[in-house]
Amino acid sequence: MEKKTARKQINKLLAIDSVSGFAIGGAAWVALLAARGFSTIEIGVLESIFHIVSMICEIPSGVIADVFGRRRAMIAGRSMVIVSSLLMIISRDFFTVALAIAFSALSYNLASGTREALAYDSLKEAGIEREYDKFASNDLMLYQIFSSIGTLMAGVALLLGYKRANMIDAVVGAITVAIALTLADVRTDFQSKTSVSMRFRQVVRESFAFIRDSRKARMIIILNACIGAVDVLVLFFMQAKLPAVGLKEIWLGPALFVMGIGAAVGARAAEYFAGKRYKNIGILSAFGVGLSFGFAFSGNYCLMIIGGFIGTFSDNLLQVRTDVLLNTMIPSNQRATLMSVNSFMFSTIMIVLSPLFGLLFSV
Repeated sequence: MEKKTARKQINKLLAIDSVSGFAIGGAAWVALLAARGFSTIEIGVLESIFHIVSMICEIPSGVIADVFGRRRAMIAGRSMVIVSSLLMIISRDFFTVALAIAFSALSYNLASGTREALAYDSLKEAGIEREYDKFASNDLMLYQIFSSIGTLMAGVALLLGYKRANMIDAVVGAITVAIALTLADVRTDFQSKTSVSMRFRQVVRESFAFIRDSRKARMIIILNACIGAVDVLVLFFMQAKLPAVGLKEIWLGPALFVMGIGAAVGARAAEYFAGKRYKNIGILSAFGVGLSFGFAFSGNYCLMIIGGFIGTFSDNLLQVRTDVLLNTMIPSNQRATLMSVNSFMFSTIMIVLSPLFGLLFSV
């Protein structure tokens, strides 16, 4: 792949994540469900369902991307956004909402690991993999900026109602599918094998061997997943908690926007922490997310918003450094699979913590 083509590929991946941020129904899904009468415990269970599906499908989706191609996986993932949004529109009960949540999880599964693998290997094939640090930082920063704009419209989503808000998400999904169709794939050695079953066996076998033999990779994945899970759950339940402590609904969007900007700043700042020890970044991030968790129970919405900003900054700072470090350690042939292991661990922890946080925030 030529350098010019690789950089165009990077711009298309950045465009997909930027446009995805305008999915206002997904950005405010907790608030929308709460407005429909779902309890925080039910919302916690739905979040667990999301991560149960993610846990089951995460690694298989990475294998699919490595075996059949990252471009196809990206197209399928963006298509799942449309399916999920339409199911949410027609939902009338807990079961249908849970089904929509499951398809939403599949959309994340098919993109996680795949996006990073496609970006890294496109740059590597062009001989400019050193530019991946910049991509990882910019990708998360742009996604957070545009998703923060989406959360800024959380009050608008509540005014529009869940049907119109999710219809906007379906349109956003269609736009990203159109962009994904223009991506170029990067072939791996596995894709040249004639037997599909042989491809699957080899990807799984070699990926398992890597995780088994690399204690450093295991520790990085676990630390990143634990810190990320706490931060995400604090933000999710603050959507319902902020109005309960006196924040007017019209200010919910701006509050979530401020917290989202913290994530964008953290993603951008990660590029300047490239020379720092990963252990020190992990300690700093754990402290920031712990502070966010404590502020969430202060009963003061100003402190809660400040805590949310600190938490998202800390989480994304660690997320970008984790992404970059893992990609330098992982073999190309099973890159999507092994990056999916990172998300698999996150989902496993979320399954355990989601109902617990639902109970904590229902008090």
